[in-house]
Amino acid sequence: MNREALEKAYPDYRKYITKIFDFEQSHIFKWWDEITPSGKRHLLEQISSIDFTLLQKLFREHLDPASGTLQKNIQPPHIIGIPENNEGKKLAETAKRIGEDSLRKGEIAVLTVAGGQGTRLGIDGPKGMLPLSPINKKSIFQLHAEKICALQKKYNTPVPWHIMTSETNDDDTKEFFRSNTFFGLDPQRVCFFTQRMIPTVDLNGKLLMDTKSSIAMSPNGHGGTILALQEKNIINDMKKQGIKHIFYHQVDNVLIKMADPVFIGYHLRDKADMSSKVVKKRNPEEKVGVIVSLDGHLHVVEYTELSKEDRYAKNNDDSLKYDAGNIAIHIFSIAFLEKLFQMETYLPYHIAIKKVPFIDKKGNLITPEENNAIKFETFIFDILKHVQKSVVMEVVRKEEFSPVKNADGDDSPATAQQDMINMFGRWLQKAGIAIPMDSHNNVAGHIEINPCFAYDEEELMKKVDKGLKFNGFLNL
Repeated sequence: MNREALEKAYPDYRKYITKIFDFEQSHIFKWWDEITPSGKRHLLEQISSIDFTLLQKLFREHLDPASGTLQKNIQPPHIIGIPENNEGKKLAETAKRIGEDSLRKGEIAVLTVAGGQGTRLGIDGPKGMLPLSPINKKSIFQLHAEKICALQKKYNTPVPWHIMTSETNDDDTKEFFRSNTFFGLDPQRVCFFTQRMIPTVDLNGKLLMDTKSSIAMSPNGHGGTILALQEKNIINDMKKQGIKHIFYHQVDNVLIKMADPVFIGYHLRDKADMSSKVVKKRNPEEKVGVIVSLDGHLHVVEYTELSKEDRYAKNNDDSLKYDAGNIAIHIFSIAFLEKLFQMETYLPYHIAIKKVPFIDKKGNLITPEENNAIKFETFIFDILKHVQKSVVMEVVRKEEFSPVKNADGDDSPATAQQDMINMFGRWLQKAGIAIPMDSHNNVAGHIEINPCFAYDEEELMKKVDKGLKFNGFLNL
């Protein structure tokens, strides 16, 4: 179908159809006469959502990338270390009291990024639906929900939970929560929202189709969280509830210390705009971004951006100079975000070259063996360059960071389950319970502790029966 006929048949979409032809993307209408009326409507609605001027600009920038100056003037950031002496422990206790006071006042909301699918992990649905707890096989979503329930009980205050999904998993996520009666949470305080989708183009800048009636789209990166908070007026809704700060994390970290009052306390003490948790890198080649100070501002340097010299640089005590591994746990001040929203552009797009299935000229679905597509993504940590005051707090990896990224090997369901068991085992050992370990220093057996029974090590020590005998299986 030609341009004139399309514009006449669909006058409501005339300006969008015009853009398709003006930007030389008319190949997406190749199968127009074959697709159903609903398919035609879907394609037109997709077109109306696309900013073609931005898309063209991003592609041109990909062809002529600016030379980076990232390696110049970088220094390690100031980090609040893990308390190792009385002074450090006193500071942490003071921070905890500040954070707990804010929680009791209802000033903290939790934001979970949960837009991913669990396909690589063997489930047909959102990653948060993965059954993971060591004994009861609770889903990741349930594990997080129970921590929020425990927080609400402990501090006698509601903790609103905002969950960012994607267009691909939003319906499934909502249905999962409904079918599980929101895991005991008040449905009115669980808010789902989706991030913006952006088209995927081939290496020549042409839109890819994943069906004859659908343009291949992908989420706009974890930076899309901040964009969505602005676009969907969520910040104003939070303010009406008395929320002043947002605790942010990604869904796949099963050891998350939800709305950690110590972290909140340091953030509040220093009147920070944005704060971040980090763990020490395991080794120079660990593929994790690191937080650095760049020309006086914090910055996350991706693994691929750090020179080999800097990756292996050492301090006088032989520790890595740049070892502040970013684990995507942050706190944002709502007042800071509101200032950010006044800027015309505050999150740049980044390029990712990927393998993306597509429909070829004959209408066949092709699964490429080599990179064939360009995705455009925003990164939440790019906000750091706008931050005036920030806290970077180091935490113990085995206590707070165990993501589920892979089907097996490192960062898999198996390692996450074992990390949970080992953490519960350490809690019990500190409470005076004998817990046997195997040759790999893992707990020999299975342990699961519901956060509503004991949210942390301190609460467990008060509640657990000191005469308990562990026989290899413990479900509290």
